[in-house]
Amino acid sequence: MSTLGRVTSSPTPGPAPDQAPPAPADALVVRTVRLDLDHATSLLDLVPADRPVTWLRRGDGLVGWGVAAEVRTRGATRFADAVKWWSETVARADVHDDVTEPGTGLVSFGSFAFADDPGDSILVVPRVVVGRRGDVAWLTTVGEVANPLGPVERPVAPDAVSFADGALNGEQWMSVVADAVARIGAGDLEKVVLARDLVATASDPVDVRWPLGRLAETYPMCWTFHVDSMFGATPEMLVRRERGLVTSRVLAGTIRRTGDDERDLALAGTLAHSSKDLEEHEYAVRSVADALEPHCSSMNVPEAPFVLHLPNVMHLASDVAGVVHDAATVSSLQLAEALHPSAAVGGTPTPVATALIADIEGMDRDRYAGPVGWMDASGDGEWGIALRSARVEGRTVRLFAGCGIVADSDPAAELAEAQAKFVPVRDALTAG
Repeated sequence: MSTLGRVTSSPTPGPAPDQAPPAPADALVVRTVRLDLDHATSLLDLVPADRPVTWLRRGDGLVGWGVAAEVRTRGATRFADAVKWWSETVARADVHDDVTEPGTGLVSFGSFAFADDPGDSILVVPRVVVGRRGDVAWLTTVGEVANPLGPVERPVAPDAVSFADGALNGEQWMSVVADAVARIGAGDLEKVVLARDLVATASDPVDVRWPLGRLAETYPMCWTFHVDSMFGATPEMLVRRERGLVTSRVLAGTIRRTGDDERDLALAGTLAHSSKDLEEHEYAVRSVADALEPHCSSMNVPEAPFVLHLPNVMHLASDVAGVVHDAATVSSLQLAEALHPSAAVGGTPTPVATALIADIEGMDRDRYAGPVGWMDASGDGEWGIALRSARVEGRTVRLFAGCGIVADSDPAAELAEAQAKFVPVRDALTAG
């Protein structure tokens, strides 16, 4: 694969206190031009298999491929090291942008580990990015790229996919949930989010573009994403920053759909009045509002959630919004760091909950429930939480799902909820 200048990466753990973070890439020459793109054209249909990246919702968003520059970071400084590298890369770039929309010009895509250890994180600049926002579409190239929109070989469906329990089977995981409920009852904490994994194995290496296409088609209201082998369709926007405005969509409280519209409507009403789910949701909203408040001159925090209807589940949802006063010095990725982990993916109080996760969950979350998304040269961007997600490596796909555990959680019900949250990626791998 050809690259422009030097590709910068850091495959080893993050820098020691007396060691400088990775150096920025050599100066990148970036050009964004308008693109005449029919609305009937799926952005995913343009993407080759060359290190694809994806951020799509309702047909709009960003796709890219190739690598012009990247940095890999680890540990407690993974966000700060990525922010420094990005700032230096932006400062050195030569950008010609004829469109000037959010997501044009120099853009990076990132996927970050949930915990300080273990797990690696990445920020990558594709060689080619295609974006669409409403009636405006664009093409961004970094360096000389011959025929950037050439013919693309289409992906094929994974074959002979089988599934097996990951770190814990269902009975073992329910025991962990029961342990957490006991600790909550003893007053150790108010809420903890516990996750489990499922391992899918195909007969041949999985082309991630196949499940991405299925997810984008089936879950258009979610953000379909892929960065460096981590993919999914997340319903949860950790933070969006655009031209001085910041928003965060909080989801906490879930009920499985039955497929019967009348029955699902009744279940939505049950969810909206469930004291257990409302309590869980309140913790999550409060944690997001508290994290954003130092960066905002004004904020709007809804008094009550609405019910978000997805094809497989329904969630209690709230959209927290604010006007940022420090956009010149704090990027969207730094806001994502400030928000991570929220109570929706960690628990309350967060330090106690995350310590309990490390102690009893029994698996490595990797990048599951970590920030994933994109950022432009101004620092604006969109960062979701890597939920309804999986990581693909060759023939193996590791699926993740988690549930918020509070005082009156029932282990069997939580297991059923986790199974429902596996459905999006599971179906995307098996629906030919």
